[in-house]
Amino acid sequence: MSGPGPGFEYIQELQGRAIPRASDGSRTPGWDQPADLTKDPAEIPDPAVIHVAPALRDEIEAAMARYPDRRSAALPALKAAQRFHGWCSPQAILEAACVMRVTPGYLTAVATFYDMFELEPKGRHSVYVCTNISCSLRGADALYEEIAAAAGEDGEINVRHFECLGACDIAPMVSVDNVYYGPLGKGDAKRLVEDLRAGREPLPELRLALRRTAASELPAEHEQ
Repeated sequence: MSGPGPGFEYIQELQGRAIPRASDGSRTPGWDQPADLTKDPAEIPDPAVIHVAPALRDEIEAAMARYPDRRSAALPALKAAQRFHGWCSPQAILEAACVMRVTPGYLTAVATFYDMFELEPKGRHSVYVCTNISCSLRGADALYEEIAAAAGEDGEINVRHFECLGACDIAPMVSVDNVYYGPLGKGDAKRLVEDLRAGREPLPELRLALRRTAASELPAEHEQ
């Protein structure tokens, strides 16, 4: 058999970092007695020794029930673990793997492939700036620099490039805590950060969900 893959090095690298906190500021369950993360990531975790909070376990099991192959639930399981722990920490991946009855190495490989998973502790807010071709042509790279400069380095706002958020019609656009906004113009970067720090919804008039649709423009006689 081949030796441990890249996932093992990643787990080893992050082992020993400060215990993260959940989105509500509380300590994440299971860290008082952290599991031994030095074990082979090709080994399925033992549910007898890995503590998994009931709420997280229930959510992952519900996701698994939707698929004929439990491994197909990897993305929703990682999403649930990230939301519960605040990021895809080695502990979060270990717990998700324990519930799914797969190896931590398998879930680490999935988590490192997709941009939406955070592999390091992050701030209270996540701002993803789409810098793919449509957004880039409309100034997304400069927008990213403006948002990053306004956010500073205090760690409260996590600003990242994102390969594509799939909303080219509102380029340049951003995702703020999983909500889409766009198109952003001059001055919006600073206002976005100011709104987040003040506890307000950022740029509410640019929220994608509130945009008028073609259906909303139809005359009354065409409405169903």
